[in-house]
Order: sequence, then structure tokens, then C-alpha cells
Amino acid sequence: MTRSAARGFTLIELMVAVAIMSMVSVLIYSAFSGLKNSKEGIERVDDRYREGRLAMARISRELQSAYLSAHAINPQQAVQQTAFIGTRGTPADRVDFNSFSNRRLDRDSHESDQVEISYFGSRDPKRDSKVDLVRRADTKLDEEPQKGGRIEVLATDIDLFDLEYLDPLSGQWVETWDSTQAAGQPQRMPLQVRVILVLNEGRRSSRDRSRATVRFVGKYAIPIQKPLTFATQ
Repeated sequence: MTRSAARGFTLIELMVAVAIMSMVSVLIYSAFSGLKNSKEGIERVDDRYREGRLAMARISRELQSAYLSAHAINPQQAVQQTAFIGTRGTPADRVDFNSFSNRRLDRDSHESDQVEISYFGSRDPKRDSKVDLVRRADTKLDEEPQKGGRIEVLATDIDLFDLEYLDPLSGQWVETWDSTQAAGQPQRMPLQVRVILVLNEGRRSSRDRSRATVRFVGKYAIPIQKPLTFATQ
């Protein structure tokens, strides 16, 4: 009886105890890991929504200030050209236009409120499968409204940037627009521009490899419909 009472734990009992403690530890770790992943997921989605809202707000402000001008210092030798050109692309369309939306941050910058603006998709140089929505801005207006200026990223990792234009003559939505071509919409502006921006949420499903997305849709009216001619008449 004395020998039996002084006996310690057996190896089997220790193994059972260690196994139980391991299971409890795994459950606790899984619970905290799940909470951490949920918190990071919510923060990631919030960041993507904020990025998309800021991009759409900027697009809205600049599109609603778009214009065409019929002014020419010398009609025989044009030194600058205003345009509104929308072309199709995958996964991002492109639009080039002139706008009264330039913000002069430097008092001595010698810039006006006029600016050439472009929105289009650009492949990430570090990852070819990733497409960013970029913005080109050039405060020096010239005869090439689709070139020059500085390019900056407006929204990262997009799945879609789709543009459609409401033709005021036909009342139909069209997929392209060109105010510089006789076969397009010569010296005309769309009545509205419909913008669809879809951002990748930032994570992939391990089962089907599909991506969750964040979608933004907006319709923006263009108030200045006719080319400016107040200095030519």
C-alpha cells in the first residue's frame, strides 16, 4: 500500500496530459489567429473602399470640369488642341480630355486652371498580372492632348475600369468617343459619363482562386457641352 501510494504518473498518463494541453493550445491559437485575420480583413476592405471613393471623387470632379475650346491664335498653325477621346481597353478603358480642374499649389507656378488629363490602366512593373489605374496630368497644353505630363497611380490592383458615354443627339450610351475625328463626335461632348471601377479586395480563395472585389459606379454630367468661342465671336 505504501509503495503504491508513493508511485508517480505513468508514461501513458503524461502523454495523455500533454496531448490534452496541446489540443487546448491549438484551439486558443486558432481563436486568436482567426480574430487577427478578421481584423486585418476588415482593415484591408476599409482601405480599399477608401481608395476607391477617393479615386471616384477625383474622377467626378475632373470630368465635370471637362471642356472643348474653339480658340486659335493662328488657325493656319495650331499650337494646342483640346479634345475628349474615349477608347476601349482590357481590363481598363482610357479617356483623354481637357479640364478646368488644375489646382495651383505654388503661387509662382505660372499655371492656369486648364490641364490635360488621362485615365488608363497600367501594368505593375513588379507584377505583370496586376493592373493599376493611373492618371496623367499635363498643365502645358499642346497639339498632342494624349501625351506628356506626369503619371501617378490613382488606384492599385483594379479588376475593371469601364467607361460609357451618353450621346446627346441619339440618347444612347456608346463605348467610345472622339471629338477630334469627323467619323466620331466632332467638336461634341458627351452629356454624361458612366464610370464603373472594380478593385480587387486583396485576397484569393484557396478553392477556386477567385478574387473578392469592391465595386463603384457613378454617372457624371458634363455641363460645358459646346466648344468655348467667347473670344472668337
